[in-house]
Amino acid sequence: MTADMNRQILLTSRPAGPPGLDNFKLVQSPVPQPHEGEVLMRTRYLSLDPYMRGRMSAAKSYAKPVEVGEPMVGATVGEIVASRNAKFAIGDIVLGYGGWQDYALSSGIGLRKLDPAIAPVTTALGVLGMPGMTAYAGLLEIGRPKPGETVAVAAASGAVGSVVGQIAKIKGCRAVGIAGGPDKCCYVVEDLGFDACIDHRAADFARQLEAVCPAGIDVYFENVGGAVQQAVWPRLNDFARVPVCGLIAQYNASSPMPGPDMFSVLRKRLTLRGFIVTDFAAKEGDFLREAGDWLRSGRLKYREDVVEGLENAAVAFLGLLQGTNFGKLLVKVR
Repeated sequence: MTADMNRQILLTSRPAGPPGLDNFKLVQSPVPQPHEGEVLMRTRYLSLDPYMRGRMSAAKSYAKPVEVGEPMVGATVGEIVASRNAKFAIGDIVLGYGGWQDYALSSGIGLRKLDPAIAPVTTALGVLGMPGMTAYAGLLEIGRPKPGETVAVAAASGAVGSVVGQIAKIKGCRAVGIAGGPDKCCYVVEDLGFDACIDHRAADFARQLEAVCPAGIDVYFENVGGAVQQAVWPRLNDFARVPVCGLIAQYNASSPMPGPDMFSVLRKRLTLRGFIVTDFAAKEGDFLREAGDWLRSGRLKYREDVVEGLENAAVAFLGLLQGTNFGKLLVKVR
């Protein structure tokens, strides 16, 4: 493919159940040119995130689905290579929403300039980006952890869960992670500093969870749903708070899965709240300031799983839905 062509990965059909490679297609088209007020971004890094599975579906949701025949959506770090917008110059590195393609146009609205001298630019897609902000806002605004409480988080080695547990520790709580596999659990405890982490694939997972949470769970940050949620639910204390961020174990379900015991919501006076990161957009400045300080001081750590080449984005995304990634999943496009 020549340098003056734009590679794009399109959604070619809507999956029924788990998506497959046949739902995507790699195509090329001429690189678009910016009109007055626009910029042209060349993608360096593409973020792959679980929410993208929902965008493949036409079901009613909080955001518009990707149209069949259009490029898949996604946050990107890119370089401005052409500008007809006075706020941006050629060479600027920006956080945007360019999607699964080499080049993308933008009006400039929503773009944020990045300074590589402050932090690696990839962190804008992870620990200092949407996943980090999701963890920060969901835990502190909905979970409202108090010193000494037990905070449990599913998908604890992932981009959101890893930050949730570390902030819980910073706030004086006991952090218990749930992850898939011994390597991930080891990383969560030894590298991230959680108090414990349990492999949800273990045959005695529920028993292990009870053993490491003898006083119950005060905040459960929900990223997974399914069997993990069912094991956690009986351990919730009175007045526990449950920020519901994601349900990746249920995204491909073709029929309803068993839900929580809703009677316990009444009996235990639980706070159960779903949220989208944009609900707390006003907190972004606080997040960037605090998380940036924690990152620079070494109190907040992160791990990235980088896949080379846009052409490998679909395979990497399907792996993400199966939990094969280890850390924040990125595609190094260029």
